[in-house]
Amino acid sequence: MAAEETKTEPLITKRSHRLDEKGLHEHSETILFSFGSQTNEGLATEGDLLDMQTKSKTWDEVRKQLYLAGPMIGVNVLQSSIQLVSLMFVGHLGELSLASASIALSFANVSGFSVLLGMGSALETLCGQAYGGKQFYLLGVYMQRALIVLNLAAILISFVWFNMGKILVMLHQDAAIAAKAGEFARWLIPGLFAYASLQALVKFLQTQAVVLPMLLCAFITLLVHIPVSYVLIFNFDIGNIGAALASSLSSWLNVALLLLYIRFSKTCSKTWTSYSREAFHDLKGFLKLAIPSAVMVCLEWWAFELALLLSGMLPNPQLETSALSICFNTIALAFMIPFGLSAAVSTRVSNELGAGRPIAAQFVVRVALSLAVVQAMFVASLLLSIRHIWGWAFSNEAKVVRYVAAMIPLFACIAVMDGMQGVLSG
Repeated sequence: MAAEETKTEPLITKRSHRLDEKGLHEHSETILFSFGSQTNEGLATEGDLLDMQTKSKTWDEVRKQLYLAGPMIGVNVLQSSIQLVSLMFVGHLGELSLASASIALSFANVSGFSVLLGMGSALETLCGQAYGGKQFYLLGVYMQRALIVLNLAAILISFVWFNMGKILVMLHQDAAIAAKAGEFARWLIPGLFAYASLQALVKFLQTQAVVLPMLLCAFITLLVHIPVSYVLIFNFDIGNIGAALASSLSSWLNVALLLLYIRFSKTCSKTWTSYSREAFHDLKGFLKLAIPSAVMVCLEWWAFELALLLSGMLPNPQLETSALSICFNTIALAFMIPFGLSAAVSTRVSNELGAGRPIAAQFVVRVALSLAVVQAMFVASLLLSIRHIWGWAFSNEAKVVRYVAAMIPLFACIAVMDGMQGVLSG
């Protein structure tokens, strides 16, 4: 009986590997060839395939997050630089001017800006899920609802700011510092309403991944703010009032530019149609999400700002407040990097959840944690490298600069932990 001939036809095996049930929607087909006997020899193992596929998905997710985070970091840095530039100019007027402006901004952050920022964060969830679920018209409704709620909150906050000088005296702050801080705060009130509107507009565009126009608007605003601040502070010789007024004007310029883009850009044609009465519905539901978001942001922000307020009660309040203000504002500027990453993570997670892909959302968070570690190390290294020269940007006083240099290593450590939790909070 003749022996059977052994066939050496290629073995073609197709396998589809999914990294989750619904998420990471793309999957690959791998064609494996083997000649001779059907053994594992010459075949890529399933583990190798999964490893290659995971690396591909990881880099793809890194690119998506950086595409969103890069411009958002730029937007956050440029917007926060408005306050920073004002402080830099005011600092060269003397210790009293810097200390009073610092105390005023610290109190404004505690009582106003942090609250509005936290409440506006509710839009990241609402608009992100609506956009992921392709309910585009809801984004415009949610934005209008946020504008109503945040500006109502700004009205209440403005009464506190108007009486800031008296409140600071009640908190046992130095009388001279409190008086000038109260004056600064009154001229900052118009900017409070601009900030409230800005939060709604930024979150509306951010969840659609429309970030480059925001970056351009913020850049134009900062370019205008620098000469306007200089002219009002030094040429008009109105000092702290000029710094506060310039900040308010610049914030409204940013709002106007974003409104014009939303109104006339084709990019927002699906998400912004017209004013809707639906914006006045379910305000209570919006607050249920906005208030916890505000609490989360405020608790951390207040820890820094309360320390600055307490520094005004020390034996040498002008020196202590000036140095701490420089350090805290530097940390706030550095925090814009993880805050930008946080915004990108929040957008990506809400998009995936809105599209019904929960496992993909978990994968997004794991990638974000890796990026958080990298940025934290970068920020800490940068702070340590500039600690001996950074203070001169804010003050002509050598003792202030030396004090800042001594404190920055501690703040570099804070920046590492702050950056990590900042990204994960998204």
